[in-house]
Amino acid sequence: MPVTTCKNIRSFHAWLIMKRNKSVLYLALTAVTVIGGYVFLRTAYESAAAIPFAQEFILVVLGTTATVLITAMLLNQQTAVEIEKEQSIKFIELKTRTYEELIARIEALSLMERFGEQELTRLRFITHRLAIFASPEVLEEYHRFLEDISAKVRDGSIRQDAESISLALARLTVPIRADLIGEMDLLSKRSASSIRRLIMENMEESNDLQIELPERPTPGGDK
Repeated sequence: MPVTTCKNIRSFHAWLIMKRNKSVLYLALTAVTVIGGYVFLRTAYESAAAIPFAQEFILVVLGTTATVLITAMLLNQQTAVEIEKEQSIKFIELKTRTYEELIARIEALSLMERFGEQELTRLRFITHRLAIFASPEVLEEYHRFLEDISAKVRDGSIRQDAESISLALARLTVPIRADLIGEMDLLSKRSASSIRRLIMENMEESNDLQIELPERPTPGGDK
């Protein structure tokens, strides 16, 4: 796995821990400030009853303090939401690149006349990356995918099994799609079974694509 990817994962988890710790700290400080400020201002308000305009001044201070505190809390919450959104986007980008690299690697293997141990090693390292990013459904289907192709790669070529590899890959793309844009599919009101059916039908149609070359005239044939 690339070093930058590991660093991104570690920074993401560290950010989550730091965010939880800061939230607890802010909550405790806010509670102490509110309770302490209320006790102080209440005592000062009652003590200033004999001084002209003193109570009004204390009320102004109380209102200003409350406004500043509420504004700071809202800004802090907005910043936390924006940071969390940015981190989620980065995580989805890492996941998307891993899935794209997996499909591209299988495509490259399918186009090779022969491949060696180096290509299989690259595929194994993608498997390790999937262990970190992929959803449980993707991992289960990927396990079945590896079972399907394990016997086919022993001779160093899978070109003759292109259709069966395409079928296994189509099944794998179903949970990958659900993992990446499953929420969008729910908004479109399309069921998971209907989307799976469309993917498999498109795969079958693509497997039926054929090139028909015209017959060449034989030498010395009829003119």
